[in-house]
Amino acid sequence: MMKELTSQKMRKVAPEMDPLRIGTGWKTEDLGKVQIMIESTAGDSHPGSGHLPMLVEEVRKGVFQNGGFGARYTCTDICDGESQGTDGINYSLASREMIANMIEIHANATPFDGAVYVASCDKGLPGNLIGMARVNVPSIVVTGGTMSAGPKLLTLEQLGKYSAQYERGEIDEKELNWAKENACPSCGACSFIGTASTMQIMAEALGLTLPGSALLPATSPDLKEYAKRAGERVVEMAKEGVRPSDIVTMESIENAIMVHAAISGSTNTLLHLPAIAHEYGYEIDGDTFDRLHRGAHYLLNLRPAGEWPAEFFYYAGGVPAIMEEIKDVLHLDVMTVTGKTLGENLKELKENGFYERCQKWLEEANKKYGINLKKEDIIRPYDNAIGTDGSVAILKGNLAPEGAVIKHTACPKEMYKAILNARPFDSEEECLDAVLHHKVKKGDAVFIRYEGPQATGMPEMFYTSEAISSDKELGRSIALITDGRFSGASTGPVIGHCSPEAQAGGPIALVEEGDLIELDVFERKLNIVGVKGERKTPEEVDAILEERRKNWKAKERKYKSGVLRLFSELAASPMKGAYLDYSRF
Repeated sequence: MMKELTSQKMRKVAPEMDPLRIGTGWKTEDLGKVQIMIESTAGDSHPGSGHLPMLVEEVRKGVFQNGGFGARYTCTDICDGESQGTDGINYSLASREMIANMIEIHANATPFDGAVYVASCDKGLPGNLIGMARVNVPSIVVTGGTMSAGPKLLTLEQLGKYSAQYERGEIDEKELNWAKENACPSCGACSFIGTASTMQIMAEALGLTLPGSALLPATSPDLKEYAKRAGERVVEMAKEGVRPSDIVTMESIENAIMVHAAISGSTNTLLHLPAIAHEYGYEIDGDTFDRLHRGAHYLLNLRPAGEWPAEFFYYAGGVPAIMEEIKDVLHLDVMTVTGKTLGENLKELKENGFYERCQKWLEEANKKYGINLKKEDIIRPYDNAIGTDGSVAILKGNLAPEGAVIKHTACPKEMYKAILNARPFDSEEECLDAVLHHKVKKGDAVFIRYEGPQATGMPEMFYTSEAISSDKELGRSIALITDGRFSGASTGPVIGHCSPEAQAGGPIALVEEGDLIELDVFERKLNIVGVKGERKTPEEVDAILEERRKNWKAKERKYKSGVLRLFSELAASPMKGAYLDYSRF
């Protein structure tokens, strides 16, 4: 016998609820139905959210057809791409926490029996996943998919290259404008395996979406069908009482990290997945990723590390196809939103023609773009992997005692092991100017510090990383090290999340011009090994750093009020996820 629904208990307690909902447009007969909150990041903020109202209506239709009633709630997200190059990017990571806060408020102020979360992009989807964990009512995620590629298979992450080339005088304004006008031809997340695409994939890998539904082309009719089916399914989940905490376990988190390794996912996942896990009571950090990535097979040949746009992910079979290839390292007995185990879902997909449908889409894409790709060109077989040591590494040493992250699959092999000359800058603007005007030389370790969560909100260093990686000489001869973070589109020798950050007194704050920096991806090392160009013993370096620390003072906080003041005071270490750590009160 089904327990009394939460929504119906509330109606008895609050007599004003019925008339207020009738005034909102509910019919009297809707009041007694299973009530579902449909939370989305819908809005005109960017292409990843502009099309979500359509998916919300499909979800609502599915809820209604299965006997429930869907109420629409919105907390739209911002676009990192639109805020790049301004202080607006400082709000990006903090916005994740604010979205989660609003979801908690929406759901707990007027309790629902279940929820569907509809989002696409970098902070919107992680924010929804964190909020989903806090609310912990029967829930399902609908991801908004990816945009189409432009002419010549142009995708947005290439714009940084075009911009840097224009600044250096290598292309004219006409060619730059062509790229601007064609890089985003439709709604959806940017068409590469950046943070938005990665987090859509993570949602499915955790078991929180319908199987095969993550990162479809946003223009695909299949996406609308998945949204409708999600609405139908959540009504059943509300009656069954299956909650996210029944699905997200340490085993499902490990599954997600193994998928992350296989797809060469964004380094920002090391901020988002620990923050999500924390809400469920699981503490993971960079070391968890490093451990699971070691020996993992990297299979996905999509940009930015690979060749093809993200829309080809679905055509090759999506998350299920990745999971089939790495099945031997996955926990197949974990529960999912279908009410079945991961192993059961994968078996069912094989039997219901899922891969045959994907193949038809691939054939159509080949005709559209004038190419001839096979599934294996997009998702490589396990035994023919692109790489066999995952895609990210956590570097540690006297420069980063808590760790720093590098996406080694996007880093030139020449930079895996090097001794470099330190060139510290206290802001991205100073560093970018030095890179663009050739003030940075081969063999330098360029530092951007005081850009961590406790300083400026941990913005992306996208323009600087693109300026370096698009430079034929610098892209293979220098490293960029920061306590900030990078776009999921970033490539090249870039090392982020250096922890502890400079604002917190981490060793990165003590680096001086001419220090010698040891980078060793193979051995996972990041150390200061010399001063003024001269090698020193570890003991000598420790003594020098201790002396420098005596003269160091934290910078005055940039933000003295508002959201970023709150975030800077409470953000946990990047290696833990930079979530709001209320124990710091």
